[in-house]
Amino acid sequence: MNKVIIISGMSKGLGLGIAKKLLGKKFKVSGFSRKKTNDILALKKKYKENFHFSEMDIKQSNKFDIFLNHTKKMGNIYGLINNVGYVNEELLVRQDDKYIKDLIEVNLIYPILLTKKVIKYMMINNEGRIINISSIVAKSGYKGTTVYSAAKSGIEGMTRALSRELGKRNITVNSVAPGYMKTDLTKNMDPKKLNQIIRRTPLKRAGDIKDVTGAIEYLLRKESSFISGQSILIDGGLT
Repeated sequence: MNKVIIISGMSKGLGLGIAKKLLGKKFKVSGFSRKKTNDILALKKKYKENFHFSEMDIKQSNKFDIFLNHTKKMGNIYGLINNVGYVNEELLVRQDDKYIKDLIEVNLIYPILLTKKVIKYMMINNEGRIINISSIVAKSGYKGTTVYSAAKSGIEGMTRALSRELGKRNITVNSVAPGYMKTDLTKNMDPKKLNQIIRRTPLKRAGDIKDVTGAIEYLLRKESSFISGQSILIDGGLT
């Protein structure tokens, strides 16, 4: 397969899980994170020409063109998965202004800027798939995540509007909104809070990375070509 999928925030957690899933399905994968990990080195060794990784922060937008020049040498840029993000859980009244700005930049502004760069390649090929990683908090909210929720809600708004702009170019745009999963984003969550969420979830468990990667892989397949502008919740029925 000559289709290349770009993944931001790829070195661990969900991003790493997505990369492994797609490489196993014969996609080519190009991604970036701030740091190279042993998992990334292992993927590079195993998949060689089908895998590219750059050490880059999403806020280093001046490096986007360099990264994309490396990526397009692998084949046609077919997919973009805006996975990068983080949460600083704090009541808004106590939250430092610098964290408010940083949360908006990392979770919303810079993913939009990266998307702007990538869609030019998709438009040339007249096909593509954009998948934005949102969150359950964009739908339900959660105490201590006001700014993060606002940013993810913005990502879902971008998803709907951009799907209308790109539909005529055979490019779909969707969001996947995971519920509470056991990843780095939730590892510092109060166990009592997490257990309370699990009790309220009809499936009686927290999500697993594999629950999300399967949906993402489906959205990249031909069978999903008529799905666009949607936000797909993967939350075990919690909402």
